[in-house]
Amino acid sequence: MSLRIAFCASRAPIAQAALAALTRRYGDHAERGADVIVALGGDGFMLQTLHRTQEVAAPVYGMNRGTVGFLMNGYSEHGLVERLKAAEEAVINPLGMRALCADGTEHRGLAINEVSLLRAGPQAAKLKISVDGKVRLPELVCDGALVATPAGSTAYNYSAHGPILPIGADVLALTAVAAFRPRRWRGALLPKAAEVGFEVLEAEKRPVMAEADSVSVRDVLQVHVRSEPGVQHRVLFDPGHGLEERLIREQFV
Repeated sequence: MSLRIAFCASRAPIAQAALAALTRRYGDHAERGADVIVALGGDGFMLQTLHRTQEVAAPVYGMNRGTVGFLMNGYSEHGLVERLKAAEEAVINPLGMRALCADGTEHRGLAINEVSLLRAGPQAAKLKISVDGKVRLPELVCDGALVATPAGSTAYNYSAHGPILPIGADVLALTAVAAFRPRRWRGALLPKAAEVGFEVLEAEKRPVMAEADSVSVRDVLQVHVRSEPGVQHRVLFDPGHGLEERLIREQFV
């Protein structure tokens, strides 16, 4: 059985060249009605594609035409149909962010990797952290903090010395960015169903911004983060090179 493949690519010349070569060879189908979407680019473009095609039934198979390519498969023009038929599927639930700002506005966003709060001025941020409505850390003085999914645990979370989470783990990582006080606080592992609340202390003196993938919000006063099990991103990987294997491999390099 032939596959209906929809191709998309980042603006990078190497990705556009791959798009031209693959569409000549395999044709190109509209995303709605396609059996699979093939995204050509790097991890950033893959995240954009997953968000953009959230309401489309087809899973997404990425081929790396970027830099790191953690969410991508290796690139080749040959044997694509066979690779797609053999691919293994991983389902990712994003995080939902609800941010309340100093001007009274409320902003929402979805994040496949992490929701992060970062200081937006010269002074360190002061954050009060709650879990399911209960204050767990009255004051964290830091450059920022983030909540990461297992899929995003090797990204910014890992750079901030947070833990790498197995893809099937029903937990989230709460990680501080350059914590000053408490000095030895290294973060926490939380149930996937937990809601994490951040309250910005001394917000006028110590402004904070929040980010959920492509949604960036300045001058936040409160940020609430929780997993969104009703939203599912279906990602395809070559056999033996799925997210679980990649997450394990990252811990031994």
